[in-house]
Amino acid sequence: MKKIIILVVLICVSFFMFSCSKSTDTDTTAPTVTITFPANNQQFTQGAVITITVTATDARGIKEVKFYIDGTQVGTDDTTPYEYEWDTGALKDTTHSIYAKAWDNNDNIGTSSTINVTLTNTVTDYDGNVYHIVKIGDQEWLLENLKVTHFKNGDAIPQETDNATWADLTTAAYCMYDNSTTYGQAYGYLYNWYAVSDTRGLAPEGWHIPSDEEWKELEMALGMSQAEADAVGWRGTDQGGQLKEAGTTHWANPNTAATNTSGFTALGGGRRSGSTGYFTSIGNYAFFWTSTEYDADNIWTRWLAHDTSQIDRTGYPLKGGYTVRCVRD
Repeated sequence: MKKIIILVVLICVSFFMFSCSKSTDTDTTAPTVTITFPANNQQFTQGAVITITVTATDARGIKEVKFYIDGTQVGTDDTTPYEYEWDTGALKDTTHSIYAKAWDNNDNIGTSSTINVTLTNTVTDYDGNVYHIVKIGDQEWLLENLKVTHFKNGDAIPQETDNATWADLTTAAYCMYDNSTTYGQAYGYLYNWYAVSDTRGLAPEGWHIPSDEEWKELEMALGMSQAEADAVGWRGTDQGGQLKEAGTTHWANPNTAATNTSGFTALGGGRRSGSTGYFTSIGNYAFFWTSTEYDADNIWTRWLAHDTSQIDRTGYPLKGGYTVRCVRD
C-alpha cells in the first residue's frame, strides 16, 4: 500500500512539473526591441558607415536580432550589444526605413518601431555652407572649395584684408581673393597654413584636409604611376585636365585639356602671397594645401594651371593663402 501511495505521489509531482514546464515553454510573450541608434529622422552623408544599435530584452533570453533596411533583412547579431554596420555607399540619397526583430529562446518574435534615416550627397559646415560630394577611386572629396569662417568648435577664424598684416601673421586667418565677396562665393576662400593645421579643425565633421599621400592616391586613381606621383614639379599627363572645370568661366583661355571627367571641378581660384600679401593668378592657377609638411617653413601643395593638363607638386611657404578641398575621414 505504501508503495502505491509513493508511486501516486511521484506521478502527481511529475505531472505538476511537466505542466509548469509546458506552461513556461509555451510562453508567447514577445521580446522588447528598441533601436537606440540612429535616432528617428536623423540625417547622414551618403557613403557613411552607420552602426545600427539595438537593445532587446526577454525573460527567456534573446537568441538573435535581425536588422531590416527598406523591408529587406541585411544582418543578424546574437551577442550584446546587438549591432549592424550599415555601409550606405551604394544607396540612394533619400530616406530609408530601419527596423529590427528579436527572437527569444522560445522563438517568440518582437519587432521594434520603424525609424527613418535620410542620406544626402551633401555635407554642411559650421556656417551652414553646403558642399556636394564626388567619389574618385576609393576616396570621396568635396566638390567645392572650402569657405567656412569658423573652426568646428565654433571659434571664429579671423579675416585679414590688409596685405602687410597678412604677410606678418603667425596665426590662423582667411581671406577672399582681392577681398571680394564675389570672388569668395565663386572660388571659395583662401586660408593660411596656420588655419589649415589648427587643432580646432577647419574641415566639416567627418572630413579632413588631405595629406600629400591622399593627393597622390587621387592622382594615381586618374592614371598617374607611383613614380610620377612621387616626383616633384609638374608631372603626369592629363590628370590636371581631368580635375579642371571645363570652359573659361573660372579659367583663363586656353584651359588646356580641361575635361573634368573626374567630377572634381577645380577652379582657377588664385592665391595670396605669403611674403607680400598680394593677390595673384586668378583664373590662371588653382592652388591647394595638403596637410603634410615639406620642411620647417614649407608645406606640400598642388597646383593646376590654365595652360597645362599636368599637376604640380611643390613645397610652398606656410604664410601663403591657398584654397582647401576636403576628403572624407
